[in-house]
Amino acid sequence: MKHGENDNTTGATDATSEAPLHGLVVVDLTRVLAGPYATMVLADLGAQVIKVEPPGGDDARRFGPFRDGGDGGGGGKSAYFESLNRGKQSIVLDLRTAPGRATFEKLVARADVLVENNRAGALEKLGYGWAALRGLNRRIIYAAISGFGQTGPYRKLPAYDLVVQGMGGLMSITGEARGRPVRVGTSLGDITAGLFALSGILSALHRRERTGVGCMVDIGMLDCQVAILENAIARHLATDDLPTPLGMRHPSITPFDGYLVGDEYLIIAAGNDQLFRRLCVALGNEALADLAEFASNERRTENHAALKVEIEKALAKRRADEWLEKLRQAGVPCAPINDIGQVVDDPHIAARNMIVDSLDEHGNRAQMAGNPIKLSDCADPTTRPAAPQLDAHRAQILAWLECPPQA
Repeated sequence: MKHGENDNTTGATDATSEAPLHGLVVVDLTRVLAGPYATMVLADLGAQVIKVEPPGGDDARRFGPFRDGGDGGGGGKSAYFESLNRGKQSIVLDLRTAPGRATFEKLVARADVLVENNRAGALEKLGYGWAALRGLNRRIIYAAISGFGQTGPYRKLPAYDLVVQGMGGLMSITGEARGRPVRVGTSLGDITAGLFALSGILSALHRRERTGVGCMVDIGMLDCQVAILENAIARHLATDDLPTPLGMRHPSITPFDGYLVGDEYLIIAAGNDQLFRRLCVALGNEALADLAEFASNERRTENHAALKVEIEKALAKRRADEWLEKLRQAGVPCAPINDIGQVVDDPHIAARNMIVDSLDEHGNRAQMAGNPIKLSDCADPTTRPAAPQLDAHRAQILAWLECPPQA
């Protein structure tokens, strides 16, 4: 990453500072998604992320789709891998061999953070549990991401995103009413674990400033799913009701739903009485706001089906795009339901630098989602360093560690 540059319109127009994590060294033992997502954000924020890969590399290198000219199993670079590993360095180390272990231990001694997302206890079996890592470097932050955390009866069970979406209750409240359970369309189990790991790492670094010593960050994917259930858990614990899927509707705010306009849906989220009245005025039926059955949010939620009929009756008079403009002018929160193509082509997404390029050493260009963390005085470049070829930085890293080239 070239610090001090900015050629976008995200607000960091006077980018004079180094990236916030400049100088931080991260040893990245992660693979596939949850861990690589966390370490990618660390790299975006300026950390030196050294991806330590086993012989053969991260499994994600073999996940399609593939682009030409890389080391993926499909004959090219994995777009999946590239989208999660930009800006990192790669070195292959076999931790079952003496040379690999010696180099790894030198890396740990120089590092600020080590991140891994194996099953609980996997690193300990190699002789690198928390006590051993702390013995090598008392300042190191060790972030362990696993399916179920380092303690508890499930700690040694394997997990993937779908497993924790199911076990964590998310699938029980997702989908249409009385429909079959469905997975959330993105790997929320992995992504939330990666983001909570990031928060834990930054918290531990701040603590280290006061104490001078590192600590272990224990992140369980299932814990993270429980943590984001917000309204569902609060409602169940307060009332003993069992939340169920409601489609797009919110369980306790109305109108907060998708409304059919012709053959497409328009999202309307009028989250308080004032917004509801604005909505009624914009729909040409202000009297609706004065009816007793819709006079408060509680009453509107009780009578959500009847209110939906009234709203859709009014919406039938115009096209969805016309209503979108009219409701926005009235200050009513609303939105279309965009497909992914519409998202990546959205001018606001472009203005926020949320689709970025990466260029590899051959000038090959890939596009991917950008970093949503925008910091004043820090650059948010439109072009990022590419994901590394397998073992591409071996010579550079060994020289930095003052190791012999054959290590």
